[in-house]
Amino acid sequence: MRSLIQLLAPALRHVAGFSLFINLLMLVPAIFMLQVFDRVLVSRSLDTLVVLAVGAVIGLVLLLALDYVRARLQGVAGNIVADSLSPVVTKLTVAQAARRNGRASPEALRDIGALRSAFSAQGLLAVFDAPWLLIYVAIIWLAHPYLGMTALAAAVLMLVLALVNDLLTRRDIEALQKTAAGATRYLESSLANAEIAQTLGMTDALIERWRQKSAEVTALQGPTARKTVGMAAITRTVRQAVQIVMLSVGAWLVVTNRASPGITVACTILLGRALAPVEQVVGSWKILAEARAAFRRLADLLGTASAQAPRMELPAPTGELLAHQLVYRAPGGERLLLAGVSLQLAKGESLAVVGPSGAGKSTLLRLLTGIWPPTAGVVRLDGFDVAEWPREQLGPWIGYVPQDVELFAGTVAENIARLGAADPARVVQAAQRARVHEMIQSLPQGYDTPVDPQSALLSPGQRQRIALARALYGDPRLLILDEPNSNLDGGGEAALAEALKALRGEVTVVVVTHRTTLVQHVDKMLVIEAGKPVQYGSVAEVMKAMQAKAAGAAPGANVVAMPVAVMEKAS
Repeated sequence: MRSLIQLLAPALRHVAGFSLFINLLMLVPAIFMLQVFDRVLVSRSLDTLVVLAVGAVIGLVLLLALDYVRARLQGVAGNIVADSLSPVVTKLTVAQAARRNGRASPEALRDIGALRSAFSAQGLLAVFDAPWLLIYVAIIWLAHPYLGMTALAAAVLMLVLALVNDLLTRRDIEALQKTAAGATRYLESSLANAEIAQTLGMTDALIERWRQKSAEVTALQGPTARKTVGMAAITRTVRQAVQIVMLSVGAWLVVTNRASPGITVACTILLGRALAPVEQVVGSWKILAEARAAFRRLADLLGTASAQAPRMELPAPTGELLAHQLVYRAPGGERLLLAGVSLQLAKGESLAVVGPSGAGKSTLLRLLTGIWPPTAGVVRLDGFDVAEWPREQLGPWIGYVPQDVELFAGTVAENIARLGAADPARVVQAAQRARVHEMIQSLPQGYDTPVDPQSALLSPGQRQRIALARALYGDPRLLILDEPNSNLDGGGEAALAEALKALRGEVTVVVVTHRTTLVQHVDKMLVIEAGKPVQYGSVAEVMKAMQAKAAGAAPGANVVAMPVAVMEKAS
């Protein structure tokens, strides 16, 4: 945020500079009134009136130009906010979503929108004009002390109203923002499962729950709106009342021959101009308060990123993978999802991970990719901690196919190329290594076939096979597959097995599977249950121990008993 402030500083300095000249030109109507009442009406000189009118017109034209430029500079500042924060905040949001198993929260992006909206509101310009309140009061005081005291009392009253408005509405606005964000998150997560809701007739129940959350927002919105609208109305009324008092004091001074009519009118106009920014600030307080809260949240979010020092680019890994005593507890949870899992793979070795549902297999894979940092233990690729390896450096060396495959909007080629500049030769090479080249050629437009994440043009099995080609794009040294054959038919599974067979000795592979067709193409096998390692070793050793357990034979000295259900799936 410090860098953002440095970027905004030149634009804001120019806005402040233009505010100086604009507020000086705001004196033109008051001076014109003073001269008309005290000179033109007394001397009845039309020439003087014409000269004053020409001067006033020139001043107002300059005011128009400067006010327009200042407003445009305000918009430029808003664009600077969006352009500077959006990339890094989006990157952090994606990283958070990955740690939360794909559940992204767009609150930070909405905070950028709230901050940008503040730079488009008149309330921000009023903040630059508000300090001129004291200068206008001083000018009025020079005109006459009684008028100055009246103006000072009015200024103090308006500032007190602004302070009271802040004290009354700050907590309400923050609570309203938090509750509204929760309701929005619920609706967004529900829409992600719209197909299930519609198929199972859950739409009405879903809407009812959302209405309950919206009712909570409405319950908070009513009192907050009453306070903000009420304070804005009181501020407007007080400002009008103050001008009446000011004019009354001025009239008393004219009647008692202590001031001229021109001074009275001019000072009344100046006071109205002086108090207008305070009224605008109070009227725009909700937007400004939301922007302030958004700024604070973004500062907290970016503070975690700025604390990470730039890291030296590491050499390309060979694929040696080591996981030592991995322990993982979900944030905010008490139960260990993994406890004491260790494994070691040399370059080009492959490992099958098996176990019952909920055993922690997918959690292990996420720790191996470095997306989730372990609670204890370490995962090293060629000796380097993957959790500390910058993702933009590590990503090209890892191929990953998650359990729930999602493709991105774009073409098939762009998806395989990981949304980067698609190199046709490398795209085709990745598809051929994944044994999916012929299937892609059969699509309506081949590699240029558009991919719509919500469309049924591609079946789940086809998406899974394209995801494998994406994982093999470039030169990955570590390939991690989470049930890559869950949606494949016989032909697709055979192609997958053939691809894994071709990768042996070349790419280090870790695959979660429940089918023996893939187990026979790997070197090692790990069985886990309830987050704990049950058996680990070569495929032959593990299979022998499992068969012995199934037959009721006593396992060897280094064999740990495992559930029959797991054994049956693996065997």
